[in-house]
Amino acid sequence: MENNTLDNNLGGTQGAVSLPNSTAVLVLGILSIVFCGCYGVPGLIMGIIALSMASKDINRYKTNPGTYTTSSHNNLKAGRVCAIIGTILSSLAFIWVIFWFLVYGSVLSMAAMRGF
Repeated sequence: MENNTLDNNLGGTQGAVSLPNSTAVLVLGILSIVFCGCYGVPGLIMGIIALSMASKDINRYKTNPGTYTTSSHNNLKAGRVCAIIGTILSSLAFIWVIFWFLVYGSVLSMAAMRGF
């Protein structure tokens, strides 16, 4: 009995479960960074999905933090940070691609008007 009390006082997670989407958020956050170079679209989609899943689990953790393990909460925080980075990088890549389509399109239209 004394060992159980000592474990709880030291922040033990006996009987705690992991957050439902912590691993999925981490995976999607990492993949959003990896796929930000694919014209930005896949990374942007994965980052937004990861952020929405993370916000649901953060609210779930805030309502009852003793129910969930610390490691799953840490995975959730890391996945959220990766998702934020991936979303920003993907947005910048998508804007860059749109910019170059506009530049390339204007160059082609100028060349067509001049008869090249």
